[in-house]
Amino acid sequence: FDTRLLRSFPAMPDYAVKVHSSLPPSQGNVNVVGRKEDILEHLNTIIGAYAASYEKGLPGIIQRMVEDISAKNKHASAKILTPEGIAMTFSCIPSTAHRHNSSYRAYEVRQALKSNAFKTSNSTLILVVRNTDEAYAGCVSAAGAYHSYDMHGSKQGVKASLDVGFVGADLNEADVKRCQLGFECTNSAAALVDAPCNYVNTVFMVKKAIEVADEVGIPEAQRVVIQGEELKEKGFGGLYGVGKAAEFPPALVVLSYLPENAEKTVAWVGKGIVYDTGGLSIKSKTGMPGMKDDMGGSAAVLMAFRHAVLNGAKTAIHAILCLAENSVAANATRPDDIHTLYSGKTVEINNTDAEGRLVMADGVAYAAKHLNPDVIIDIATLTGAQAVALGKNWGAIMTDDDDLEARAVEVGKKCGNMVFPIPFAPELLFSEFESKVADFKNSVQSRNNCQCSCAGLFMHANLPEDYKGAFCHFDIAAPAFIDERGTGFGVALLSSLFE
Repeated sequence: FDTRLLRSFPAMPDYAVKVHSSLPPSQGNVNVVGRKEDILEHLNTIIGAYAASYEKGLPGIIQRMVEDISAKNKHASAKILTPEGIAMTFSCIPSTAHRHNSSYRAYEVRQALKSNAFKTSNSTLILVVRNTDEAYAGCVSAAGAYHSYDMHGSKQGVKASLDVGFVGADLNEADVKRCQLGFECTNSAAALVDAPCNYVNTVFMVKKAIEVADEVGIPEAQRVVIQGEELKEKGFGGLYGVGKAAEFPPALVVLSYLPENAEKTVAWVGKGIVYDTGGLSIKSKTGMPGMKDDMGGSAAVLMAFRHAVLNGAKTAIHAILCLAENSVAANATRPDDIHTLYSGKTVEINNTDAEGRLVMADGVAYAAKHLNPDVIIDIATLTGAQAVALGKNWGAIMTDDDDLEARAVEVGKKCGNMVFPIPFAPELLFSEFESKVADFKNSVQSRNNCQCSCAGLFMHANLPEDYKGAFCHFDIAAPAFIDERGTGFGVALLSSLFE
């Protein structure tokens, strides 16, 4: 593939993360996060590990400080300096969680750590949990707070380490490995989302995918890269049409993990719009900043693939990245243009800012035509309607399979990547895309008719009639990017669904 346009990253902070089965040795300052009653139950164990020479009254002082947190803001912390000079911060997450929430309140873990992450060159994170599921969810959530992408001048080239340990659950070697991968891969996906397009362009993403394939041992025969004009020649009208006006060429990347005796085959299709100007239907000056996050789906797919393969998944997995930059130039796609998608369907463009579904439609059609999967899952930062419908803590799931929907909701609550169902009813909704001159338009007629579902149905419409597998769409527009930072949302969800 074309590497001529690659740009070198500046010297980024070098953060080494190591997950332990229990309490690790002290590395700088210590953050303790958990439910108040759990922290109090294990307080002597924690203090004994990091403040062995404490005075007799210290546990009582800390206990009163922790108990006092509940009377303050829910994200308040209690801080103390031990006789050994270790700064310990105790953060309490709420004890209750209602039926649609993660039992470990994953969002609260990330919020509690936001102001304490990597403040020193070395630090320790202690997660007070009740079982191994909570240990994994805690690692995934914490990874979204310990940001490894940082271009502050003072941080470039800095080396730091984080040791993560647990109290309250017995983790075996497999549990520790899963938690380590959950942290690493979520953190890496968040960093890809955080990095701007002048570094993370489509060529960079192709290179990153190849690096992951090399690391996890994917043979050359199980990799596909189609880039630039070759996309046009092979009929990828959606992907090529969106990305043709950009400086960096669009690309389709397919990595295939094929373990022996796999019981199921799944295709993950990730939206990889490295920057979205809106095209000729251009975004406003306030609507465009932050659109570097529009490749959150492909970042999640790539890092979930790494997680699954290194953790020895028993499912055959095809990771498909649909990479493009939606830019403006003389050759940009215009409203009223008609493109032929990889499925053979024609689409009349009525909104160039509804580009994600065009690239994803090609990816979904490719999966169905060439990979024979039992399940096709697409994951994308697709619509603002997702945030309106579900807010920033849940992604949307739309699927034609009841069992897959129920399992995804349950898995999401366990791992902290929560999803909630939206309607699957093509017979009621797909008329929104009616076109007089093509098979359909790319954007809905009415903004008040379940447009989050409509967007997902656009991909479903590009499946061939003889496709017999399940289809599932995740819209992660809001939870992938919170408070101007990537979260790595989707990595734990995908890898946990198909372990």
